[in-house]
Amino acid sequence: MRKWSILTVLAAMLCTLLAAGCGGGPQQNAASDGKNKLVIYTSMKESLIGGIVEGFKKKYPDIEVDYQSAGAGKLMAKIAAEKQSGHILADVIWTSEVPDFYKMKADGVLENYKPTVFDELVNPFDDYDGTFTAARLGTLGITYNKDKISTAPTQWSDLTKPEFTNAFGIADPALSGTSYMSIALLQKQFGWEFFEKLAANQTRIGKGAGQVIDDTSSGELAACLGVDYITNNKVNKGAHVALAYPPELLVVPSPVAIFKESNNMDAAKKFVDYLLSSEAQQMIANEGTVPVRNDVDMPEKFGLPKPAEALQRAIKVNYTEILPQKEETIKKFTEIIGKK
Repeated sequence: MRKWSILTVLAAMLCTLLAAGCGGGPQQNAASDGKNKLVIYTSMKESLIGGIVEGFKKKYPDIEVDYQSAGAGKLMAKIAAEKQSGHILADVIWTSEVPDFYKMKADGVLENYKPTVFDELVNPFDDYDGTFTAARLGTLGITYNKDKISTAPTQWSDLTKPEFTNAFGIADPALSGTSYMSIALLQKQFGWEFFEKLAANQTRIGKGAGQVIDDTSSGELAACLGVDYITNNKVNKGAHVALAYPPELLVVPSPVAIFKESNNMDAAKKFVDYLLSSEAQQMIANEGTVPVRNDVDMPEKFGLPKPAEALQRAIKVNYTEILPQKEETIKKFTEIIGKK
């Protein structure tokens, strides 16, 4: 039988007590180095979150910041596990799965904080109460490979045409908050019949929102349901892809919120205020997605709608109504499309 030293046992116990384990990641670093770091969980990709965090650190050099970027589904599972173990390790959460924020609000884990700049923002939530605030109006359209699709699609129904057969991808809604919200919006607008037609045309389910765009860029797919800033980041890097917007616009707000049990409440509020400032919102617009301020410049090269126009064109949805339907919606979508 193997013998364990007292030090080894104590080290193992310490790792168990730190809910993040000994495997690394920003939240583990925040717990293990004895310093109070502002910890952010986000589903935003590095191209978007990285610059914003750097801008915040320049403004507040005395605040240390770590962030973890992952799909909304993975983050919510992580938060659930942390809550079960006694303490949510993050201070701030910023994702694009609006129903998750309503659920966290109902669970009582979010701090009520109305940002100091709220009156300067475009607000997509009729029932806004300060629990969470939209920090971005993400749009999704049809990202297509220009080497494979010669004529840009103009309608959602174009996805049933032969050139998209076995070549159109949608991110797994169980992993991607933007994908789930988009599916819910399209289902509301066109019914499940729309997805049955996509299935008949052999639409595929991909892993994450970034992965289906990668596959479109490489030519493995001809097109996908694409997030604006991830697609536009590819365009900036020279990829032969473009983003087409049918008339029925998919707008998925990305809320930001603070956890009630944050150990860094003052820093968390500063980050939320900074995220909604003109400086950070200009970064958001420059990355090819729609900000929540009308006083920032919208780069013409992306062809994005302005904030007010985006809300006007958006497929309308009652978030509290779709919340109880999330699991059922994901299940039915997966059954119809089928994982290939």
